[in-house]
Amino acid sequence: MANSGLQILGFALALLGVIGLIIGTILPQWKMSAYVGDNIITAVAMYEGLWMSCAFQSTGQIQCKVYDSILQLNSALQATRALMIVSIIVTVAGLGVAVMGMKCTNCGGDDKTRKSRIAMTGGIIILIGALCSIVACSWYAHDIITAFYNPFTPVNTKYEFGSAIFIAWAGAFLAVVGGGMLAASCPRGKPSSSPKYPISRPPSSKEYV
Repeated sequence: MANSGLQILGFALALLGVIGLIIGTILPQWKMSAYVGDNIITAVAMYEGLWMSCAFQSTGQIQCKVYDSILQLNSALQATRALMIVSIIVTVAGLGVAVMGMKCTNCGGDDKTRKSRIAMTGGIIILIGALCSIVACSWYAHDIITAFYNPFTPVNTKYEFGSAIFIAWAGAFLAVVGGGMLAASCPRGKPSSSPKYPISRPPSSKEYV
């Protein structure tokens, strides 16, 4: 059977991963304006996220605007939105399944083998959710890199990676590690220490009487 300490550690890492995914999805700093070229403007910093774009003034003021239309957004942003939402929902569902299979809980019955299988299933679901977030972040990062090195992109509209995408990546990594630990709860048959064939015994002295 899997070690209960390993299950608790995996659940904690997966929970931290979900928190990182939620924070990364909400924050608007998925990409930030890149100061390249001769004309460097330091008074305003532009940030774009999955849901809004923000402008940070040098005085500390911030102005954000929610995207007006979903249809006007590019395909990478729409796909990243969908995948991050799916990732959070699937990972949370995996955590719920894993709770029922952990040794330290009373859910899922008293059968230890069944509980281990439930915990393993929860870990696999968490891994699927983490994979969705990895694909989303990588797709969005590829879109940023492609636009940055595109010679037709104006210098003042080039962006680089923001802090939110790194937070989402870190959350996905924690979810992968936690889900892997929970998936290691696969029950294994214990080798039988006693032989299966009958043990021959010396004849008793009563048989000769």
